[in-house]
Amino acid sequence: MKISLSRIAHARSGDKGDTANIGLIAFDERHYPVLAREVTAERVKQHFGSLCQGEVERFELPNLGALNFLLHRSLGGGGTVSLRLDAQGKTYGAALLRMEIAIDESEL
Repeated sequence: MKISLSRIAHARSGDKGDTANIGLIAFDERHYPVLAREVTAERVKQHFGSLCQGEVERFELPNLGALNFLLHRSLGGGGTVSLRLDAQGKTYGAALLRMEIAIDESEL
Protein backbone atom coordinates (compact mmCIF):
# COMPACT_ATOMS: atom_id res chain seq x y z
CA MET A 1 0.00 0.00 0.00
CA LYS A 2 1.01 3.65 -0.34
CA ILE A 3 1.18 6.08 2.55
CA SER A 4 2.56 9.56 3.03
CA LEU A 5 5.83 9.85 4.97
CA SER A 6 4.03 11.95 7.57
CA ARG A 7 2.40 8.76 8.93
CA ILE A 8 5.73 7.30 10.08
CA ALA A 9 8.17 10.22 10.36
CA HIS A 10 8.65 13.86 11.19
CA ALA A 11 11.11 16.31 9.64
CA ARG A 12 13.13 19.44 10.30
CA SER A 13 14.71 21.60 7.66
CA GLY A 14 16.82 24.67 7.20
CA ASP A 15 19.60 26.11 5.08
CA LYS A 16 23.29 26.58 4.60
CA GLY A 17 23.62 29.10 1.82
CA ASP A 18 21.99 27.68 -1.32
CA THR A 19 21.70 24.17 0.16
CA ALA A 20 18.57 22.95 1.94
CA ASN A 21 19.12 20.50 4.78
CA ILE A 22 16.30 18.08 5.70
CA GLY A 23 16.34 15.71 8.64
CA LEU A 24 13.79 12.88 8.38
CA ILE A 25 13.22 11.04 11.67
CA ALA A 26 11.14 7.89 12.19
CA PHE A 27 8.50 8.09 14.93
CA ASP A 28 9.24 4.46 15.79
CA GLU A 29 12.58 2.66 15.35
CA ARG A 30 10.86 -0.18 13.43
CA HIS A 31 10.07 2.31 10.66
CA TYR A 32 13.69 3.30 10.04
CA PRO A 33 14.33 0.37 7.63
CA VAL A 34 11.30 1.51 5.62
CA LEU A 35 12.70 5.05 5.40
CA ALA A 36 16.13 3.73 4.40
CA ARG A 37 14.58 1.55 1.68
CA GLU A 38 12.03 3.98 0.28
CA VAL A 39 13.48 7.48 0.68
CA THR A 40 16.49 7.51 -1.62
CA ALA A 41 18.40 10.57 -2.79
CA GLU A 42 17.02 9.98 -6.29
CA ARG A 43 13.41 9.90 -5.07
CA VAL A 44 13.92 13.07 -3.00
CA LYS A 45 15.38 14.86 -6.03
CA GLN A 46 12.43 13.72 -8.14
CA HIS A 47 9.96 14.78 -5.42
CA PHE A 48 11.34 18.33 -5.34
CA GLY A 49 11.57 18.56 -9.13
CA SER A 50 12.77 21.91 -10.46
CA LEU A 51 13.19 23.36 -6.95
CA CYS A 52 16.42 21.38 -6.61
CA GLN A 53 18.91 22.29 -9.35
CA GLY A 54 21.89 20.40 -7.88
CA GLU A 55 22.58 16.95 -6.51
CA VAL A 56 20.89 15.43 -3.47
CA GLU A 57 23.08 13.73 -0.88
CA ARG A 58 21.72 11.27 1.70
CA PHE A 59 23.33 10.48 5.03
CA GLU A 60 22.12 7.58 7.18
CA LEU A 61 21.90 7.87 10.97
CA PRO A 62 20.55 4.46 12.02
CA ASN A 63 21.33 5.01 15.71
CA LEU A 64 18.91 7.97 15.60
CA GLY A 65 16.41 6.33 13.24
CA ALA A 66 16.99 9.20 10.84
CA LEU A 67 18.10 10.20 7.37
CA ASN A 68 19.62 13.56 6.51
CA PHE A 69 19.42 15.07 3.03
CA LEU A 70 21.35 17.95 1.48
CA LEU A 71 19.62 19.47 -1.55
CA HIS A 72 22.29 21.50 -3.33
CA ARG A 73 21.33 24.57 -5.35
CA SER A 74 17.76 24.47 -4.10
CA LEU A 75 17.19 27.87 -2.49
CA GLY A 76 17.56 30.29 -5.38
CA GLY A 77 20.96 31.46 -4.15
CA GLY A 78 19.92 31.35 -0.49
CA GLY A 79 19.15 33.87 2.22
CA THR A 80 19.50 37.48 1.23
CA VAL A 81 19.95 36.94 -2.53
CA SER A 82 16.96 34.65 -3.13
CA LEU A 83 13.61 35.85 -4.41
CA ARG A 84 11.89 32.66 -3.23
CA LEU A 85 9.26 32.81 -0.51
CA ASP A 86 11.22 30.24 1.50
CA ALA A 87 14.85 31.27 1.01
CA GLN A 88 15.90 29.39 4.18
CA GLY A 89 14.23 26.07 3.31
CA LYS A 90 12.06 26.00 6.45
CA THR A 91 9.11 24.40 4.62
CA TYR A 92 11.15 21.73 2.81
CA GLY A 93 10.73 19.23 5.66
CA ALA A 94 6.94 19.54 5.48
CA ALA A 95 7.11 19.21 1.71
CA LEU A 96 9.12 15.99 1.98
CA LEU A 97 6.56 14.53 4.40
CA ARG A 98 4.01 14.67 1.56
CA MET A 99 6.04 12.09 -0.42
CA GLU A 100 4.24 8.78 -0.80
CA ILE A 101 6.09 5.55 -0.13
CA ALA A 102 5.27 1.87 -0.51
CA ILE A 103 4.85 -0.04 2.72
CA ASP A 104 3.46 -3.42 3.66
CA GLU A 105 0.66 -3.42 6.23
CA SER A 106 2.82 -5.60 8.46
CA GLU A 107 5.42 -2.77 8.60
CA LEU A 108 2.95 -0.31 10.09
